[in-house]
Amino acid sequence: MQKDKTVVYSNIYFISQGIELLERITDQMFTQNEGPHFKSGVGKHFRHIIDHYQSLLNCDMTQINYDERKREERLENDRLYAIQKMDDLINDLESLGNKPDIFATELRVHSNEGIDIEIIPYSISSVRRELQFLISHTVHHYALIAMILKSIGFNLPDDFGVAPSTLNYHNERSVNTTA
Repeated sequence: MQKDKTVVYSNIYFISQGIELLERITDQMFTQNEGPHFKSGVGKHFRHIIDHYQSLLNCDMTQINYDERKREERLENDRLYAIQKMDDLINDLESLGNKPDIFATELRVHSNEGIDIEIIPYSISSVRRELQFLISHTVHHYALIAMILKSIGFNLPDDFGVAPSTLNYHNERSVNTTA
């Protein structure tokens, strides 16, 4: 049960990290999609992240299809709306954390990874595993967001877009080298 709450709180931590960033950037930074090194800007990446969380949190907890996302354009064009939706994700995750039985439930997952959609079988997973996936997915997109914002001169916290395992590795190395 504690592992389940830990993965829920870890997701909440990363969503909160995204909200903090969204509160610091401008609307123009959020919607800019034409940079020298990118064609999908910050808003598009946040919309993609939100879509994936909504896919899990709005499914019936027996089957999820990540390909059937809403792709709501307002999420990539309205920074304040994206913040609101991320706050909603936190509330939904907190509610999920109060349902311990849901974590042991078998979940069928579909995601088209570039193969003929007609032959892709569902994979067997669990809510806990999908929450672990969402952390990795979110951090991956945060790394892209960080690169985009750095390319336009915005300073970010050093840990934004860095995997938790990488942060732990660097922290352990710095402790061992200073001892």
